[in-house]
Amino acid sequence: MRVLLIATNRHDRLQSRLNAQPMPIGLAYIAGHLDHERHEVKVLDLMFSEDHLAEVEATVKEFKPQVVGMSVRNLSNHSYMNTIWALPISKEVIDRIRSVSDAIIVCGGPAFSIMPPECLEMLGADLGLAGDAGETFAALADRLDDGEPGYFDLPGLVYKKDGQIVSNEGYCTSEFAKPPRLEDLDMARYNKAGFGIGILTKLGGFYYPANASEAQIDESGWRVIRPIDEVVAEVKTMKEKYGMKKVFFVDNGFNLPLDHAKSLCSQLIESDVNIRWNTCLAPFNCDTELIGLMKDAGCGLVMMVNRSGNPGDMGSMVEENDALAEVCRMCDDGGLHYNIGKQFGEPGETRESVENKLEFLRSVNPAVASLRVGVSVMPGTEVAVVAKQEGLIKDESELVKPTFYIAEEVKDWIVDYLQEQVAQDPRWNLS
Repeated sequence: MRVLLIATNRHDRLQSRLNAQPMPIGLAYIAGHLDHERHEVKVLDLMFSEDHLAEVEATVKEFKPQVVGMSVRNLSNHSYMNTIWALPISKEVIDRIRSVSDAIIVCGGPAFSIMPPECLEMLGADLGLAGDAGETFAALADRLDDGEPGYFDLPGLVYKKDGQIVSNEGYCTSEFAKPPRLEDLDMARYNKAGFGIGILTKLGGFYYPANASEAQIDESGWRVIRPIDEVVAEVKTMKEKYGMKKVFFVDNGFNLPLDHAKSLCSQLIESDVNIRWNTCLAPFNCDTELIGLMKDAGCGLVMMVNRSGNPGDMGSMVEENDALAEVCRMCDDGGLHYNIGKQFGEPGETRESVENKLEFLRSVNPAVASLRVGVSVMPGTEVAVVAKQEGLIKDESELVKPTFYIAEEVKDWIVDYLQEQVAQDPRWNLS
C-alpha cells in the first residue's frame, strides 16, 4: 500500500519572536513504525515549502497514495496579539488532496489529540487517531492493506458512522520502541533551524505543566519515559549521522522527575558526546545540583512558563512567584540562560496582581521574557470552566478556534499598559 505522511505545521515562531522551526518528530516516529517492506512510504514536510498547496497536489498526483496520514501539531500559536489559527492550513491541505485523490485521509498529532471529534469534523478527514499513534497507525495501515473492515476496534480511533462522529475509548499508546525515521526529512535545514533537532525524552499530558499542582512528579504521571541509555545513544547517532550541532529535548518538564533528569545529564556527561541542547524546565522541583549537571551536560537555554497561581489570591501568587524566583536564582548562579513566559489577564487578575508580576520580571534576569496577554483557553482546564461560567463560551467544543480569556477588571487597559512596559526593555516581548 502507498502511504503518504504529511507534516502540516508551518508555524516557525516561538513567543511570536524567536525563530523556531520544530522538526516533525511525531510523524517521523509514525514513519519508523510502518512496515516498509510491506508499504511504500513517502513523507512530505511542509515547514520549508514555498507553495505548500501546490507541493501537496504535485506529490499526490505523482505518488498516488492510497492512505494519507496527516500530523496536526497546533490548534493555534496561542498568541492574543498575533493570533494564528493553525487548523485552516490542514483543512486546505485536505481539500487539495480531495481535489485530486480518493485516498483515505487519517489525521492525528498533538492538536488533533486535544479535541479529536471537533478536529475531525472541521478538517473533514475520514479517520483520526488520538494519542501517540506509532503502533496504532501501523496496525491501521496493515488492516487497510488486507482489506479488513475490522479496524474500527482500534483504541483512540475517531470516525463517522451514520452521520455521527464516534470516538473509541482511550488513546493510542506507544512505547516509542522503534526509532524515528529521519532520512525522509531535510535534516540539514533542521540542523540550522531554531532550537535544534528534536529528541524525545518523555511525554506527560498534552499541556505544559505551569505549576506544581498540574504535574505528577513521580514517573507514573507520564505517558512515556524513554530509557536514558536509548536517549543518549540516539544523541550519538544523530551527531554522527547528521552532524547535529544542537538538540531540543522534547519534554513537558525536563526536571520532572528530578532523579531522572540528573541521571540523563550524568550519562550525557559520561558519554562525552559534547552537544548543545535546550529544553523546557518546570518552574518548580529543581535544585542547584541539577542546574550544574545541565550546564555541564551542554544545556544552553531552558524555557519556563508560569501562571503565578490565582491572581485573586495574593498568597498563592506570591508562593508561585517565590518558587519561580528560586529556580531563576539557581539558573543565574549556574550560568544557565532561561526564558520566562508570564500570563496576564487570568481569572482574578487585578491591577495589583499585574504590578506584582511586572515587579517580579524586573527582579530576574531572563534572556527573553514573554508577556502573554490573556489565557489561551484549552478544553478540560480550570480556565475553560470559568470561561463557560462567565459566558465567554457556551460549550468547550468552541475551543477548536482560538479563544482567549481576559479578566474583566483588566480587559480595557491591559494591552496598552503592557505595550508601554515592553517598550522599556528590549528583552521583553508581548504576545
